[in-house]
Amino acid sequence: MAVGRLEQEINTIGQLGFTSYFLTVAGIVDSARSLGIRVAARGSAAGSLTCHLLGISEVDPISNGLLMERFCSLERNELPDIDIDVESDRRYEIYDLIFKRYGESDWAKVDNQSRCATVSMVERYRARHAIRDAGNALGADRTQIDLLAKSMPHVNARNIGSAINQLPELKRLDLSSPLIKATINLAMRLDKLPRHLSMHPCAVVISDNRLLDFAPVSINQSNYPMLSFDKDDVEALGFLKLDVLGVRMQSAIAYTIKEIAECEDESLDINKIPLDDKLTFDLIKSTRTLGLFQVESPGQRELVGKLVPDQFNDLVIGISLFRPGPIKSEMITPFLNARSGATTANLIHDDLAPILEQTKGVVVFHEQVIEIIAKMTGSTFGAADQMRRNLGDKEKVGEVCDWFYQRAIKAGYLKSVVDYTWQILRDFASFGFCKAHASAFAMTTYQSAYLKTHHTAAFLAAVLTCEPGMYPKRLLIDEARQWGIEILPVDINKSAAGYKVEKVVREKDKYLYTAPNTKSSGAKLTLPNATGYGIRVCLADIAGISVSEIKSIVENRPYTDLADFTYRSGAHWPTSQVLVEIGAFDLLHGIGIESKLNRRDLYVHLQELKQLNAGKAAHGQLSLALSPGEIDSLGLPDITKSEQIGSESQNLGLDITEHLLKQYAPFLDALNVCKSSDLIKVRSNQEVLVVGAKVALQSPPIRSGKRVLFLTLDDGFGCSDLTFFEDTQQSYAHVIKGNNLIVAKGVVRRTGARGVSIRASAAWSLDELYEKWLNQQSEMVSITN
Repeated sequence: MAVGRLEQEINTIGQLGFTSYFLTVAGIVDSARSLGIRVAARGSAAGSLTCHLLGISEVDPISNGLLMERFCSLERNELPDIDIDVESDRRYEIYDLIFKRYGESDWAKVDNQSRCATVSMVERYRARHAIRDAGNALGADRTQIDLLAKSMPHVNARNIGSAINQLPELKRLDLSSPLIKATINLAMRLDKLPRHLSMHPCAVVISDNRLLDFAPVSINQSNYPMLSFDKDDVEALGFLKLDVLGVRMQSAIAYTIKEIAECEDESLDINKIPLDDKLTFDLIKSTRTLGLFQVESPGQRELVGKLVPDQFNDLVIGISLFRPGPIKSEMITPFLNARSGATTANLIHDDLAPILEQTKGVVVFHEQVIEIIAKMTGSTFGAADQMRRNLGDKEKVGEVCDWFYQRAIKAGYLKSVVDYTWQILRDFASFGFCKAHASAFAMTTYQSAYLKTHHTAAFLAAVLTCEPGMYPKRLLIDEARQWGIEILPVDINKSAAGYKVEKVVREKDKYLYTAPNTKSSGAKLTLPNATGYGIRVCLADIAGISVSEIKSIVENRPYTDLADFTYRSGAHWPTSQVLVEIGAFDLLHGIGIESKLNRRDLYVHLQELKQLNAGKAAHGQLSLALSPGEIDSLGLPDITKSEQIGSESQNLGLDITEHLLKQYAPFLDALNVCKSSDLIKVRSNQEVLVVGAKVALQSPPIRSGKRVLFLTLDDGFGCSDLTFFEDTQQSYAHVIKGNNLIVAKGVVRRTGARGVSIRASAAWSLDELYEKWLNQQSEMVSITN
């Protein structure tokens, strides 16, 4: 089968004259991998066996039931897109590689003969940019303009007025001044007008002739030649266009593999891992998928909890279902009901059963539409794909209907079957998803899940470094702690530019941690226990530190004491001060171990070093630090736990010592709040009180058109996912938008074995409630005294 298909694909590619295109992309991918850069294909190209065998795509199209015709066919007769995902922080290395081979990145050396360039795109005005530019042009107060722009949702500029009138949090802003009103009116008139030309985030074109024969070329801000045409123009001109997309998860996977090699002395080929690893699927089933590609949002975690995936194809289906189209058309519920056995899958006709069985009668993929049309009409897959494309064109859908009915009836299908099938195909036009694209995404999802399962500390260190997901680092730090990983503070001799994994020795019973065994659909899940590992916080997270400072600090290590550091590290004084405040010299000076010194002593010592160096510089002498030696304890009180956490939060954006909610523990106990980890035990429709730091707030479009706010809170034990419908937003939208620490009340909603969310009914600022509670306590004390 594979041989016959490959022969058919090669013949198709040859007849279309696309051989050089495939070989060009394969050469670029091979060159990138030779530099150690991770590359993976995305989109319909994953359906090509040729792409798979050339090494462009990791996905096997045969075992995954993918079709070449969704990507390329004789009937379509146009150059297909081969999009590749690369490590985001190395994307420009791919650009340099392409320009070195096919053009010249330095326009001054090109002599106007370049055959390679990036593509431009027209940036058009939307609400936030329109408000800022209109406000600047009119000379409006910058503070007010900045507040209005930040408060505005991501909408078209013409909708600014309606947003101000409808959204509760905007109604509270003072927009009464004539200049602000003029700014809003002018901003709305800027809607969709061109703002400027910018470099397309991923498209590069290659030509066999010099580009200046076709279009103006300029140098963009990244110092690459850039055509003045956009992606549609260059495709119309017939240029070879390659989309090189920087994906931070690819960077995270590469970083994880590097950490595994350094910490475990193990070489892992992520492309050769088994795709049926039980422990990996146990992790996914548990819904503890923070940091994983495509399955970490609240909605995705809830869907995973319902789906309970146990094979690779389940991931493909889950990723495809969690799209605006399937959600709006309510495709998810029929699939889950049929999968669980609650209802019987409607496979329409025996001829279509092999096509629809995998998705329990629900048409999810473009490839299924192609196969259904081909089966019922006797057409080729290429012709069927053209009809699938025409389904989305209002002017052509009538012709498709006539063609489909005529050929399906002639093939012997009952009119009732044809009627039912046509209705599905027509409805599908707005909601389908390409299975090849979903398979490419599912491969990255599975790889990230495998790494989190078998190399938890290395993976989380990579996610913290590369930030590929939707959640802030604070939540990922808590996630690491929950797996038994120790969070190691910044250390001047150990911390690197990125987060690093270290093996740690723990005192017996000092760290109590039990690997969580949970149940999902009656099956026992085995989840990883990462005790014995630590993640060292990186230098790059320090507020105000520069890349050059980090490089200099690392290159000049080791340091013997604070004075040695100030002399040789190349760090600026403000950076050194922050390092002292967050405890980066604690281990070096034995603070908290055997030394009588504390951080206040080191801070005073740093000021002495600064004054000494300033004095020498003022007298024209070489600036030298104090000679290494003993630092006397000044008897100053050490910083408090609260000050330590505050310093970490201010200078790192993290709470390393302990979760920032811990200081509120007595108050939270008095409130009887429910831990996020205990929500799984709460019955459906039971009212609960939850608390946490705000880590995500989203307002995606939904079927009804009404605005719904999805809030995720972190309490140190996991996530609580809350939904605020319009009836609660009027009173509480300003609370959840304007505060970071929030107490919320709501009713638990249980969906599936592990799907848990909360329909919120109220929200308060934790700090305001805490202050009132402290005052009450104080009043009670004064009364008793």
